Amino acid sequence: MTGITKSFPGVRALAGVDLEVAPGEVHCLLGQNGAGKSTLIKVLAGAHQPDDGEITWQGHPVTLSSPSAATAKGIATIYQELDLVPHLSVAENVHLGHELATAGFIRAREAERATRSLLSRLGHPEISPRALVGELSAAGQQIVSMARALSHEVRLIVMDEPSAVLDPDEVENLFRIVAELTADGVAVIYISHRLEEIRRIGDRVTVLKDGRAVAGGLPAQSTATRDIVALMTGRDVEYSFPRRTEPLDESAEPVLRVEGLARRGEFEPVDLVVRPGEIVGLAGLVGSGRSEILETVYGARKPTAGRVVLDGKPLRTGSVVAAVKAGLGLAPEERKAQGLLMMESVTRNVTLSSLPRFSTGGWLDREGERTAARARTGELALHPNDPERAVRTFSGGNQQKAVLARWLLRGCRVLLLDEPTRGVDVGARSELYALIRQLADQGVAVLLVSSELPEVLGLADRVLVLREGRVVHTAPAEQLDESRVLDLVMEGSPEPEGRP
Repeated sequence: MTGITKSFPGVRALAGVDLEVAPGEVHCLLGQNGAGKSTLIKVLAGAHQPDDGEITWQGHPVTLSSPSAATAKGIATIYQELDLVPHLSVAENVHLGHELATAGFIRAREAERATRSLLSRLGHPEISPRALVGELSAAGQQIVSMARALSHEVRLIVMDEPSAVLDPDEVENLFRIVAELTADGVAVIYISHRLEEIRRIGDRVTVLKDGRAVAGGLPAQSTATRDIVALMTGRDVEYSFPRRTEPLDESAEPVLRVEGLARRGEFEPVDLVVRPGEIVGLAGLVGSGRSEILETVYGARKPTAGRVVLDGKPLRTGSVVAAVKAGLGLAPEERKAQGLLMMESVTRNVTLSSLPRFSTGGWLDREGERTAARARTGELALHPNDPERAVRTFSGGNQQKAVLARWLLRGCRVLLLDEPTRGVDVGARSELYALIRQLADQGVAVLLVSSELPEVLGLADRVLVLREGRVVHTAPAEQLDESRVLDLVMEGSPEPEGRP
C-alpha cells in the first residue's frame, strides 16, 4: 500500500500511509486509537475506497472495490468487533457469501463437514457446526470468525485484536495457528495493544500516528518498548497504575453488598461487598462467570438465588431500570452491542441515562445536553471532542470513553467495569486508569472485571479469584501476583469461608 489517503467529513483518517507486507511474515500494525489502523485495514479489505494512493498485490496494481473483491484476491479480515450473524448457525456463518450449493440448493451436510474440519484445525472440535453463533461465548465467536476467514484460499489474513477475548490457553492456540499459516507462506497483519504478543510472534512493525506511518519495518523483537510507545504517542509513557491518595476506610458501611447471588449453570453463590472508594476486582479465565456476575448485579440477568443490596436497600432483581435508578452504572464487555447506540451522536449516548435532567414539560433542552456531554467527554480527552458526531465513527477506545462519560454525568454510586480497556491503546489506558482511581477517591465503589491480570492487580484494592463459576480465593491485591492467581484459576479449589 503506497500513499494511501482517506478522509471523512471533518477528519482526515489517513494521510499518505505506506505499508509493505511480505509472504510468510507477521507484520504488526500499532498505533493509538484514532491513529488510522481500522481505516487502513478497511481500505485493504475493500470496505473503504481510498481517496488517493495505490495498492499492489503480488506485484500488480489492483482496485479492491468491495470486500468480495478483496476476498477473491485472497485477503481475509477478522475484525475486532466481529461481523457474525447471531441467528445463523456456525456452518452458515463460516460459508456466508460463498455457500456450498448446487442448482440453488445449499449442501448443508457438506458445509457442516467442512466447518467441522476447520474448527478442528483451529483446536476447537467441541464447537458444533449446528450451534447458533449468538449462543456461543465471545471466545467461541472469535474462533468462528477465524474459521470463516480460513474457509477461503487466503494469502493474507488481517487479525484485529484477535486475543482480546481469549484466555491464556486459547492465546497459545492462536499463536500456533499463526505459525502454521506463515509456514505455508500466508502473510499476517496483526493488530494488538499487547506489546508482549508483538514480541512473541511479530517479524516487523509499522507504527501509525494521526493517520501517518511514523515508522515502518521495525524489527519486532529488538525494538525497545519505550521507543514504540514514544512513536505511538509522541511522548514517553510508562505503564503505571495510580496509587490511592487516602487510605481506605474499612470500617465504612458497604455501598454494595452481594449476598448469595447465583445463576444456575453460570456461577455458584457469590458473596461480596464494596465499600465507598474501594475497587474490587474479579479475576478468572474466560468462562469463569466474571461477566455474568456483573450483569446479574446490574439486573441484565435474573438470579436464581440471592440478592443485591445498595446503600442498605435490596434491589429488585432482573431490572436494569431499578439498578440505574438506585445508582448502578455498567460499562459492558461488548460496548458496541450492549453499551452504545451506534447510529446516534455522542451527546445522545452520554445523556442517555440522564435525560430527565434535560427535560421540561416533555421538551428536551438540546443545548444543555450538548454542553453537559462536551464537558464530560472533555474530561476524558475524547478525540475529536465533537458531541454531534455519530459514535460509530469513533475508534474503539474513544467509544469506551463515551460509555464512561455517561456514568460520569449520571453520578453513579457504584460503577461496574467489564473489560474497561479492551482495544484501548497504551496512552489512553493510562488516562482511563487515572480516571478510575479518581472516581474511587471521590467515593465511587468500583467492581472491575478484566482478562489482563496486571490490570486487576494494579487497580484493585481487593481481588476475588473465580474458577468455573465459584470464588476460590479472596485477598488484598497487594498479597497476590500473576503466578499465584494463575495457579488458583487453573488448579485452585474453593477456599474456606472468609471475609467477602
